[in-house]
Amino acid sequence: MLDLFRHILVRPPAAKAGTQEAEHGLQVAACALLLEMAHIHGESSAEEQDAILSILRKRFDLTDEQVSILVDVAAEEWKRSVDLWPFARRINQDFSEPEKEQMIEMIWEVAYMDGRLDMYEDYLVHKLANLLRLSHGQLIAAKLKVTRRRPGP
Repeated sequence: MLDLFRHILVRPPAAKAGTQEAEHGLQVAACALLLEMAHIHGESSAEEQDAILSILRKRFDLTDEQVSILVDVAAEEWKRSVDLWPFARRINQDFSEPEKEQMIEMIWEVAYMDGRLDMYEDYLVHKLANLLRLSHGQLIAAKLKVTRRRPGP
């Protein structure tokens, strides 16, 4: 299964985004962007790691084992990548506009996991929104959705 995930990310997207291979490639790309946010300070916290697992499990309807494999594969691809463009390109090719908005919400969730947003997280989420071709209004709408769901101080 690990080989399948590895193979998918480096292959061009399938003709139809509904195929299993295309879905796995999207999952790897989405996970890689979440990992980038979690590691913006060099290392991720246990809360951020748990949040990523939960987000992926819910978003893609995966089992614990599937999420574990996905994170391993995405982490390997993320560590080998020079930049985030290949992951964003994959999402841009196969995600609809509402799905990309949901993706940026997932990124906001990881950024706000510790209850605050620092300048590095803010920079990265803006960069990712730009790579995903989302407007500033879409970025802020997603941020408001996330912050309204979070418990107050």
